[in-house]
Amino acid sequence: MKKVLAIILGGGAGTRLYPLTKLRAKPAVPLAGKYRLIDIPVSNCINSQIYKIYVLTQFNSASLNRHVSRTYNFSGFNEGFVEVLAAQQTPKSSNWFQGTADAVRQYLWLFKEWEISEYLILSGDHLYRMDYSEFIQRHRETNADITLGVVPMDEKGASAFGLMKMDWSGKILNFSEKPKGDALQQMQVDTTVLGLTGEDAKQKPYIASMGIYVFKPQVLVDLLEKSPEQTDFGKQIIPAAATTHNIQAYLFDGYWEDIGTIEAFYNANLALTQHPQPPFSFYDEEAPIYTRGRSLPPSKLLNCQVTDSLIGEGCILKDCQIQHSVLGIRTRIEAGCTIQDTLIMGADYYQPYVERQSNLNLGSIPIGIGSNTTIRGAIIDKNARIGQNVKLINKEQISEANREDQGFYINTGIIVVLKNAIIPDGTII
Repeated sequence: MKKVLAIILGGGAGTRLYPLTKLRAKPAVPLAGKYRLIDIPVSNCINSQIYKIYVLTQFNSASLNRHVSRTYNFSGFNEGFVEVLAAQQTPKSSNWFQGTADAVRQYLWLFKEWEISEYLILSGDHLYRMDYSEFIQRHRETNADITLGVVPMDEKGASAFGLMKMDWSGKILNFSEKPKGDALQQMQVDTTVLGLTGEDAKQKPYIASMGIYVFKPQVLVDLLEKSPEQTDFGKQIIPAAATTHNIQAYLFDGYWEDIGTIEAFYNANLALTQHPQPPFSFYDEEAPIYTRGRSLPPSKLLNCQVTDSLIGEGCILKDCQIQHSVLGIRTRIEAGCTIQDTLIMGADYYQPYVERQSNLNLGSIPIGIGSNTTIRGAIIDKNARIGQNVKLINKEQISEANREDQGFYINTGIIVVLKNAIIPDGTII
């Protein structure tokens, strides 16, 4: 794997995850109380012994740069690195990235400098654990020009993804982007070819692209340089190459979740609290998920009732009830609060006790959740200041609302409080 170069696509403006992407790049969005989205593909690479990793992004990359530089420092005795590449103007292109393929195209001059055997192209907003060495081994054994990671899919979920058909050997023949009706039925395949049992194949007769690819180096260069008008891998580059190149499928039958929307992100985080076995576990010692190491004190729970929840480091909780929730680092919750079905991302720093008391005495709101507040079905972004006697419960059952001037959005019924927002005492949402 020493000759594999990984390229993680950090995405564009992250509109589907807005407002969590208002002040940060999508790969820098906090996950599971202490991680960032970028930690998933980078950790998968490290666990697969792939140490040359570039991350492509073009929006709000400051916090992503900071996280990567503080987290991933390899020994000086190898060529390992994790480096963020932001969109920039060059003599050849004055444009921002126009799509996934265009992002890679604009940095081909840099990627060509490495003597490598494969390019591994990954997405930055999926939650899964994969040994990429097996993925790459399949690519080598079939002498493929391109190998796609695919997941088996049932009929209910299939129409939301790009689907493909293949022959008996696993060679991809054609693609269909989010088909419906008869077009969907025509995309059924025999998934036993990829190793599913007969029963599983009946339940999941479709294969969907995971948005991760392995390319032979020259194949990628040729496809990108000869078709500059094609800007997206999944919609243009790979479907067009299906008739001219050997494109193979690699079946991944583990947990995989696209967490690129507010609803999917919220559900994936809360699913981590499931007992006894969550769909995705951060407790696998053989393939750990890495993140920035922080010297935070243990969490302090004073007369609290906590059920089915994850609590990050350095939290201070007083006389409150926490149910089916995920609390990020440095979360502070005052007495009399009820937090249910909620993701709280925590804070970037501690407010000194004197400053907090001064805030309260002057009628302003300190960082954290004020006393006697109830929060249900919400995402609270970092450094939010929520006052006393607040109710964030979506009382009117509103599905969508933009209240950015008031510090929150509602997306698919989920209240999302913005980073650094202030919610005054007594507010009811």
